[in-house]
Amino acid sequence: MKIGFIGLGIMGSRMAANLQKAGHELVVYNRTAAKADDLVANGAHLAQSPEEVGQQCRLVFTMLSTPDAVEDVATGPDGFLKALPGNSLWVDCSTVNPSFTTRMAQVALKMGHRFVDAPVSGSLLPAQNGQLIFLVGGEAKDMEEIRPLLDVMGKAVTHVGGHGQGASMKMTVNMLMGHIMAGFAEALRLGTSLGISEEMLCQTLLSGPAAAPFLKLKEQKLLTKDFSAEFPLEWMHKDLYLASVTAYEQGVALPALQTVKELYALAKQGGYADQDFSSIYGFLNS
Repeated sequence: MKIGFIGLGIMGSRMAANLQKAGHELVVYNRTAAKADDLVANGAHLAQSPEEVGQQCRLVFTMLSTPDAVEDVATGPDGFLKALPGNSLWVDCSTVNPSFTTRMAQVALKMGHRFVDAPVSGSLLPAQNGQLIFLVGGEAKDMEEIRPLLDVMGKAVTHVGGHGQGASMKMTVNMLMGHIMAGFAEALRLGTSLGISEEMLCQTLLSGPAAAPFLKLKEQKLLTKDFSAEFPLEWMHKDLYLASVTAYEQGVALPALQTVKELYALAKQGGYADQDFSSIYGFLNS
């Protein structure tokens, strides 16, 4: 069986590479075709459009940056959904808002296809090492069908619930990560202003009860100021924005979210968009 994979950025390229290393035949598409070069060199077929992916596959993964990008490749003029054979399966691993995900599921179902939302927890290195955590929404039987593939790309699969529930869980995870990273950056900023070294602050704070485990993975970025992107700041800002949209849709007041979202917006405007989201510390020090 050929597997379609659309979206070959920081995450998608590594996820697709792991599928390829496991012996699966890939048909890939990316708006910037050069990002597929390594996969093509190892035997993947580079499609010229999402529609071409749909013509050749019964299973398509998408890993894209925004709802608009997902909708365009799925239902746009060159979208893959209309080209898929009946009862095909679309697995969207993108981080997008739950209401959008539910709508895409409905579109796919109306066109005679199955849909699973399977966003991932993890960034560049977990994607590269096949250590992602998949948060899945959809029918249990569809999840079990793709579980062997998810196991190739990740270390754990959690079936959260029906369509949109994987996206819902991922949204809450990323919202919390954005808050924690910003809070830790402010703690470092205050501590250094009081004359404590960054090294001492990280050593103390990261060994204490208030630090989330993922912060340890960002320690060297914070200490060396090497903010090369594992999870770009602009996408964290996007996720916080989508969380705020979802909160509005649900009638939920999240005042701290609005403040943190705008902090990332300022950092994005300040030139940190393409850097890792831990560069919020660099922004606070600028």
